[in-house]
Amino acid sequence: MASTIWIALGAASVIFHIWLIFSGLVPNLIARPLHMALALPWVFIFAAKTDWGRWTGTAFTILGLACCFYIVANEAELSEQYGSLEGQLQLFISIALLLVVLEMARRAIGWPLPVIAGLALLYGLLGSHLPGEFGHPGLPIDSFLGTMVVAEGGLWGSLTGVSVNIVAVFVIMGAVLNAGEAGQGFMNLAAAAAGRLKGGAAKVSVVSSALFGSISGSASANVASTGAITLPAMRRLGYPKSLAGAVEAVSSSGGQIMPPLMGAGAFVMVELTGVPYTSIMAAALLPALLYFAAVWIGINAFASRHELKPLPADERPGSRTVLITAAFFLVPFVVLMERMFIGGFTPQYAAACAILAAFLLLPFDANLWIDVSRTLGRLERVMVSAGEQIAVIASLILCATIIISVLGQTGLGVKITSLTLSAGNEQLWFALLLTAAACLLLGMEVPTTAAYVICISVAGPALQKLGLDLLTAHLFVFWFALLSTITPPVCGAVFIAAGMVGENWLRVAFTAMALGVGLYIIPLGMIANPAVIALETTPLLAVVAGLKLLIGLAAVSYGLISTWQWWIRIGLVVLGLATVFVGL
Repeated sequence: MASTIWIALGAASVIFHIWLIFSGLVPNLIARPLHMALALPWVFIFAAKTDWGRWTGTAFTILGLACCFYIVANEAELSEQYGSLEGQLQLFISIALLLVVLEMARRAIGWPLPVIAGLALLYGLLGSHLPGEFGHPGLPIDSFLGTMVVAEGGLWGSLTGVSVNIVAVFVIMGAVLNAGEAGQGFMNLAAAAAGRLKGGAAKVSVVSSALFGSISGSASANVASTGAITLPAMRRLGYPKSLAGAVEAVSSSGGQIMPPLMGAGAFVMVELTGVPYTSIMAAALLPALLYFAAVWIGINAFASRHELKPLPADERPGSRTVLITAAFFLVPFVVLMERMFIGGFTPQYAAACAILAAFLLLPFDANLWIDVSRTLGRLERVMVSAGEQIAVIASLILCATIIISVLGQTGLGVKITSLTLSAGNEQLWFALLLTAAACLLLGMEVPTTAAYVICISVAGPALQKLGLDLLTAHLFVFWFALLSTITPPVCGAVFIAAGMVGENWLRVAFTAMALGVGLYIIPLGMIANPAVIALETTPLLAVVAGLKLLIGLAAVSYGLISTWQWWIRIGLVVLGLATVFVGL
């Protein structure tokens, strides 16, 4: 049971972020530093594993809180400095804040992202000494650090605003749903819908991961939660370990491309593109459904190689249980969608309404009984889970803003764009392959959302100059930033699933790559068939394009997985790829 102080701190974070939605306009130099201040103790103290980590974390927390509160207390004066530091105290605060953010990211998500951010800072400070095209004229340190720390750019820029105003609210919604009966509702609905089919235990994983992933947005969290139920079921029914692990890893990875949450990527995309959230959801929906459909088809192909049994009848829930438990997530989802699409409200306001609905359902169990002690326990889990998850995402985004600020201030982003164009010889598809490779490499080291932000910042302008539509370019980069969840050598979802089934991770990874082939093909298919993301404007054409892609994906899946003669399999792969890319 979490201690009272963490429950209280989590409650403060939940109340603060929901209050921002209803409070009107709060200055950014107040709301965003407070967002960071609330995140500091979770990363530096709550997550510390050793006494040394807690002592040093406490020091970093105190330093970070002092700097954040300085920004808040002097918001009016700082906003009139136009991004230039005044005095030694502000120089110290700027350096201290940047160091705290780098260490915050290191503790929350590991070394790679803060190392990249640190190198970016060094480039901003010393890049004027570099010879040739990649040097820059030099930036006064007061202006360089001031733009990053005391202005509404850098640490307190629009990307942090996304974390404060939108992502945090959806994280709270996910925490409330996960603390109640919604998670069991996902599993029951999936078991009832797919459990009786051939390969039913694997298909339950696909459906439940799609549902759970739509609110968790995390491949690792998805594997750990749904996998705890689906993996033992698959193993008990005789599924090969490598296949069971691959099914869970691939299905769970789809959570980051499944609306509405998309691992915070959808909300970052809103800020970077200016496209409304509802439009991004509409654009992302068909490709996400195609991904899960391709996994479903791959399971059918594996059924020709293995005897993949359905779930036994006694393990499938009854209709009454399904209806009751499904309501625990369907009611908040319906509220969310109604407020956005019919009511016309902002995503964060709609999410706040959905949170209220989820809170009202929190006291009930699957038998509609209320237990006070259980309800209090669930409320504690909501506060602690929400506080911790908001802090991790804040750490990631605050660190990424350093890189984005340096790219903008030094002009490095423009230079990399020019390099991409020249390396690609002005050819769109060569530039796409270069971008895909960069996304894969960066995705191996940093979380998907961070990899997407960095890659789109440097490659996005080049892709647009070569004629790619803005939203298509962003979805393409976002999808390829996700490749590392199942692609060796660094494949987080595979590692977790392999550990849970006790199988060699490489076997799981290779099976996952075949089963998740849609992750590699669909982004390229979106380029060749742009109508597939135009569900909002041309729904009929989008569905037709989606069906064409589905036929191609089915052919490729059977070509890779089935036990048919080799020449038939090669023919299917070639035919499938031709179907996907017809019109190139």
